[in-house]
Amino acid sequence: MEPRKPSRLNPGDLIGIISPASRILDPSRIEKGVAYLERMGYRTVLGKHVLETYGYLAGTDEERVADIHDMFTHKDVKAIMCIRGGYGTPRLLSLIDYSLVARHPKIFVGYSDITSLQLALWKKSRLVTFQGPMVGVDLADPLDSMTEEIFWRLLTSPKKAGQVIPPEEPAVLVRKGKASGRLLGGNLAHLVAILGTVHQPSFTDSILFLEDIGEEPYRIDRMMTQLRHAAILENARALLTGQFTDCSPKDPAKPSLSLETIFREIGTMVPVPFLAGLPFGHEARKITIPMGIRARVNTEAHTLEYLEGAVI
Repeated sequence: MEPRKPSRLNPGDLIGIISPASRILDPSRIEKGVAYLERMGYRTVLGKHVLETYGYLAGTDEERVADIHDMFTHKDVKAIMCIRGGYGTPRLLSLIDYSLVARHPKIFVGYSDITSLQLALWKKSRLVTFQGPMVGVDLADPLDSMTEEIFWRLLTSPKKAGQVIPPEEPAVLVRKGKASGRLLGGNLAHLVAILGTVHQPSFTDSILFLEDIGEEPYRIDRMMTQLRHAAILENARALLTGQFTDCSPKDPAKPSLSLETIFREIGTMVPVPFLAGLPFGHEARKITIPMGIRARVNTEAHTLEYLEGAVI
């Protein structure tokens, strides 16, 4: 099945804002993110339940799914942007109407916990989605210029973006090679959370990209080992890792492997090109990654090239 690409954003378009995972503790950050979008020339509409609270979630599962369905069926909404991640989207995957999404393909933006939902949307609806800035997280603060430029270029132009890693960006060559494939991945913990379920897509022949936050090295080691034992790493065309924020050992007095050591060990065991330390994840400076488009990587040159547009 061919990817379903959403229509590009145009000035004046309506952007729907939802909270499918954790509740936001400071609602003023939604206001700041909305103000930014409106300064950029877009109109906005909030989901009915974005300020609901159900424990650590932004409303019940049914409320959060209702907002997703409402935004996909709203005839004027051209893009759907998440407020934040946290936890909650894995609970929704069996409740989503994927045929509805396939009938109304729209720009869908988020990262972190939103990874689970984006991977399911790719598996079930073949929708190209965007791992990119979120309304109550990134857009509520001044955006890094590189982050902002790549984000809007991908959402507003059907042209292929080409090379997206600025030459001054640091990266770590783990294993040499060149490869092409479809970009799939996201947050490591939330990718692992749907392994072996009906919502897991195939990662064979993908350019697999991974990032995480708040996980100690032994936990990252365990999750990467699970991906290796599931043959996901070896069946990918290439492996990219981004920012692993706050992933140092919690107790520096206890012995630990470093992330660099863990990744280099994987590079010796998995025969695919591997580039680490790229600018995507939970830091302010990040590239937006369209889930499902074709890309090409050259690990020796530290390049990642998008081979097609992500919108039509």
